[in-house]
Amino acid sequence: MMSKHWPLNLNEVNPSDDLDFRHHNYKEMRQMMKVISEECPNITRIYNIGKSSQGLKMYAMEISDNPGEHETGEPEFRYTAGLHGNEALGRELVLLLMQFLCKEYNDENPRVRRLVDGVRIHLVPSLNPDAYELAFEMVRRMGNWALGHWTEEGYDIFQNFPDLNSILWGAEDRGWVPRIVPNHHIPLPENTLNVETKAIISWMERTPFVLGANLQGGEKLVAYPFDMQRPPRQNEGALRETPDDAMFRWLAMSYAHSHLSMTETYRGSCHGDDVTGGILSSSSTGMNDFSYLHTNCFELSIFLGCDKFPHESELPLEWENNREALLSFIEQVHRGIKGVVRDVEGNPLANATVTVEGIRHDVRTATGGDYWRLLNPGEYRVTAKADGYTPQTRLCMVGYDSGATPCSFTLANNVEPRSAAGTSTANVSCTEQLSSCSV
Repeated sequence: MMSKHWPLNLNEVNPSDDLDFRHHNYKEMRQMMKVISEECPNITRIYNIGKSSQGLKMYAMEISDNPGEHETGEPEFRYTAGLHGNEALGRELVLLLMQFLCKEYNDENPRVRRLVDGVRIHLVPSLNPDAYELAFEMVRRMGNWALGHWTEEGYDIFQNFPDLNSILWGAEDRGWVPRIVPNHHIPLPENTLNVETKAIISWMERTPFVLGANLQGGEKLVAYPFDMQRPPRQNEGALRETPDDAMFRWLAMSYAHSHLSMTETYRGSCHGDDVTGGILSSSSTGMNDFSYLHTNCFELSIFLGCDKFPHESELPLEWENNREALLSFIEQVHRGIKGVVRDVEGNPLANATVTVEGIRHDVRTATGGDYWRLLNPGEYRVTAKADGYTPQTRLCMVGYDSGATPCSFTLANNVEPRSAAGTSTANVSCTEQLSSCSV
């Protein structure tokens, strides 16, 4: 069976730009972000998603043509790094990406302009700033990055998310899904979470992210849900795939194959001959699984290499290795379908549920009634439903060209006469260019 971790073909990228290739401590990171924002004030906004246990702000930079505003119909994307303070490469790649997008936008690079104008991008270089400061000092003084993996309170942030897998699988075993327990946005159980994890979850809940990735170190591969292995049942293997496994595989490949060395002939992992290298854990509390089961966002982990804290002299090469992959992965947010769910008077319906037939995982609309559903090419039967309204089903075709297929819905109040099946159906014809749909 194929591993859910794509190992580390060769793509061409442009030469390295005049960027700041060095390691930045907390103060220097904050100053760097300030300088970038001053250079690109019209497309950037600095904010923080919360504070660490030691009171350091967890800074984020939004890059968008309308920073500070969710635009109806525009998807939201995130890159995060520094879950483990001693994994510094992801932190520096996120800072380099900020510099690159600002510089190239000002230079009117058409690809970057399309990205910034069409996606609300959120970049967080350090989710565990306390631990990074410790690791940074250890590297500076002793050349050793062994410390700094956990938070100041001793938590592994990636592993500290609530266990929603067991809730879902237990409900499935009892036949409760989706009648009693939903297959998406599963409510949070009572749990002991550290300060940083609570801040990240709150950020996830208030922002309608569609796609994201956390950058880590210690391996060279891309990992996607489910991270947890479900206990095997009769006539069922141990590996538990998500209902969106094919989509996750595509997303993983989109990064790995755009990376300059991640798909080279495999020469062994960082931890021996096993490609998983001990990364695939039976823990159920991973950030990727949580994001998939509690929000609309598809989250993957990108492991950038064996050296968690590479020397500054290696940063230009690492940037070249990852730059195209970082850009290409953001562009995947436009795959699938998108639309707005409204009532007959044109008012947007927030928290409406959008279901794709044959895929047991739904998404919800944002406050503006807009939604995005990542899908591979194919024809899909899609239903939108909201409390107090008659569901509507449409057929929509996702092609191979870039751009999400528009697929919007207008729901009538269910006090009106219902069809025999209780669902109104409209057939949608979508062009292969994915530019329009018509009833």
